[in-house]
Amino acid sequence: MSEADAMPRRPDEHGVPDPFPFMHPVLKANFGNWDYHDRPRPGVLRHVSKDGVEVWTVRAGTQRQMDIHTIRKLCDIGDEFAEGHVRFTTRSNIEYMVSTVDKVDPLVAKLQAEGFPVGGTGNSVSMISHTQGWLHCDIPGTDASGVVKSLMDMMYEEFINEDMPNRVRITTSCCQINCGGQGDIAINVQYTKPPVINHDLVANVCERPAVVARCPVAAIRPAMVNGKASLEVDEKKCVCCGACYPPCPPMQINSDESTKIAVWVGGKHSNARSKPTFHKLVVSNLPNNAPRWPEVAEVVRKILMAYKEDAKDWERIGEWIDRIGWPRFFEMTETPFTRHHIDDYRGGRRNLNTSAHIHF
Repeated sequence: MSEADAMPRRPDEHGVPDPFPFMHPVLKANFGNWDYHDRPRPGVLRHVSKDGVEVWTVRAGTQRQMDIHTIRKLCDIGDEFAEGHVRFTTRSNIEYMVSTVDKVDPLVAKLQAEGFPVGGTGNSVSMISHTQGWLHCDIPGTDASGVVKSLMDMMYEEFINEDMPNRVRITTSCCQINCGGQGDIAINVQYTKPPVINHDLVANVCERPAVVARCPVAAIRPAMVNGKASLEVDEKKCVCCGACYPPCPPMQINSDESTKIAVWVGGKHSNARSKPTFHKLVVSNLPNNAPRWPEVAEVVRKILMAYKEDAKDWERIGEWIDRIGWPRFFEMTETPFTRHHIDDYRGGRRNLNTSAHIHF
C-alpha cells in the first residue's frame, strides 16, 4: 500500500466523516458480512459475522459536554480494558468494541466504578439527545444539558435495565427551533412573549437588515426611537420564536416571565409498526427552574411510569396513546387538559404568507 493510500483523508467541514480509518479491525474486516446480533445483558451487544467471528460492544452513558479530564479517563479505560477503539452514538453514549468475551466483564466493572453507567440498549430509556444549552447555542432559553442531568438522575434505573415496553427516546432543546428532534418525550423551551428591545444598543450592535431578514413572519421592521436608529416588533405577527436574538442580542427574549418549558410526547423517527410522527404538546408553561428543574422531572416521571405500567409489548409512547386515546392519557398521567391543547390555530398561514421565505 502506498503512503498516500495509508494516510487517512483530511477531515471535511461538512457531511459524514469516513469511519474506516478509526474502525475496530474486526468491524472493518467483516463490514457487510454480519449474520446476526443479540444483547446478552443491558448495555452489551454481540455481533456475529457469517464466518462466525464475534465482536462485543459495551455501551456506557456520558455527558455530552466533557472536560479534558473525562475524555482522558475514557480513553485510558479504552486502552487498558478494551482494545483502543471507541465510538460515540448520536445520543452521547460511548461504545467500546472488544473481540473476546473475557474482556467484557472487566470493562463493564471499570466503567461502573468510574461513574459511567452501562446500559441504554433494547427496551430502555437511552441517553437523552440534547442541544448545547447556555454553553454554545446562540438562542438559548435554558440549559438543555442541565435538564438532561436532572432527568437522567431520576431515570437511572430505566437506563441500566431493559424493563420498558419498547425503547424510549427523550430529547431536550434549549430553544424552540428544537435541534433535539422528535422524541417519545421531548422537553423544549417556550418563549411566551415578544422580545424586549434595548433601543440604546441596537444601532451599535446589530445589522438591522440582517435582523429584519431573520424573522420568519416579517414581524420586525426598522424604526427611529428617541432619535436613534432601532427596530420595532409587530406583536400581532410575532410568534415568539426567538430567531431575532442571535443577530441582535439587544432584542432580549429571556426572562423569568417569558421563558418557560413545555413537554411534548409521541414523536418518533422510525417506521416500525407505524409511520414516523411528530410529537404533540401535553404540558406547557412549566417554570424554567434551574439547576434541577423539579417540575419538569415530575411531569416526565408520571408520563414514563404510566407508559411502563400500561403499554403493551413493543408499543412506543405514541402508539400507546393512539390505542388508549388522549382523554385516557391525560387521566393516567394526572395532567390537566386545557383549551390550549386544541390545535385550532389558523394564524400561521397568514403570518407565513407575509414572509419572503415561504408561501402557501
